[in-house]
Amino acid sequence: MIDHRAPRVGIISLGCSKNLVDTEIMLGLLSDSGYEIVASAGEADVVIINTCGFITPAKEEALETIFKTAGLKKEGRLKGLLVAGCLAQRHGQELLAEMPEIDGILGTGEIERVASLVEAVMNGERPCALGSPGFDYGRVMNRKLATPAHWAYVKIADGCSNRCTYCAIPGIRGNYRSRPMEVLEDEVSGLVAGGVKEIILVAQDTTAYGTDLYRRPMLAELLERLAALGVPWIRVMYCYPTGFTPELLRVMGREENICKYVDLPLQHINEAILRQMNRRGGSDQIKRLIHQLREAIPGLTLRTTFIVGFPGEDEARFEELYSFVEETRFERLGVFKFCPEEGTPAALMGDTVSEEVKEYRYHRLMSLQKGISLSLNRSSVGSVVQVMVDAKRPGRARLYYGRTEGDAPEVDGSVIFTPSGRGGIQPGQFVNVRVTRGFDYGLRGVLTP
Repeated sequence: MIDHRAPRVGIISLGCSKNLVDTEIMLGLLSDSGYEIVASAGEADVVIINTCGFITPAKEEALETIFKTAGLKKEGRLKGLLVAGCLAQRHGQELLAEMPEIDGILGTGEIERVASLVEAVMNGERPCALGSPGFDYGRVMNRKLATPAHWAYVKIADGCSNRCTYCAIPGIRGNYRSRPMEVLEDEVSGLVAGGVKEIILVAQDTTAYGTDLYRRPMLAELLERLAALGVPWIRVMYCYPTGFTPELLRVMGREENICKYVDLPLQHINEAILRQMNRRGGSDQIKRLIHQLREAIPGLTLRTTFIVGFPGEDEARFEELYSFVEETRFERLGVFKFCPEEGTPAALMGDTVSEEVKEYRYHRLMSLQKGISLSLNRSSVGSVVQVMVDAKRPGRARLYYGRTEGDAPEVDGSVIFTPSGRGGIQPGQFVNVRVTRGFDYGLRGVLTP
């Protein structure tokens, strides 16, 4: 019997939110080309693994996923495995030569060819589409959201021109490229019309938006335009500390539907380490900016990330970082252990801090933050917070969870609450919750009028 059904394609998306947007674009392109999209790799004829290649653990995760998925071929259904994303862009030829399990390679700049590469794989070919890393995302494309229907990422730019010494992204994704403002307005309008309640703006550096395309920073104007479209929440991620203009501060403090939330990856506070990282702006400038942000945006939730164990981080420099975190009391904080990446200047500096010391510093800093977070969360007991409902908690019929405007999905905590007899609560709905308990990284409460 001849099988006339459309080939089934599944995608496994690894890595960051920017990569997830690429996955959603590929899903849209495949759907437009008549392919059937399936949620499980076990149901697919071809599986695409959209990989991350940013740091060594991410590469290891990608390789493990490739081997595990390739095992499905032995079970009979899976006919092809296509590897896309940052690892493919960075090591595509090498992967294809050394891993017979892989049936094709799709670079970051070749996303629009995804349907033709799937067809080639189905025909028994072994294609390799590697070119310039820059994908032309200068128009609205048919995206199939891989997030819950009530929130979505919007990539406002791709690539990066900052050249931090530890980061391989410029070599993988190319220089910074802003998307046209009108295109972003159209994309957000379409998402809002489709029921999206929270728009999360992402780029490798969101505060650099417009510096290439318009020759000046334009994030403030973009936020004003998007705020006028009626989306309830707009969240800004991945801000660079030297990218804040006075107008941006005013807009973020003034517009009610811009979340009082700033994601500001600082990486360190010691001047010498910041110079070795090739980070613009020094310790004093960072401290002034934090003061300005908290003055301009009352009720601000400030999120940051730090790297411990960077070459040259002796005990005194780590203690400076520790004291800074202790004094600043960030509402949200993450820590990474330095990992030398091939092809980056930092990899040539020598990994001068032992793995044991990195581990100790990581846990010490996270333990400090755990106590700060617990204290801040307990201080909110008795208050009423607005919560966007995400879902009913699995296995607990009378418990729901959601987020305040101070919680980004996938990286921050959540608010667990009981419905207090009220039914019909749906994802994306806004409710008021009276906080009854504060935990290390979340809140518990009860629905209130």
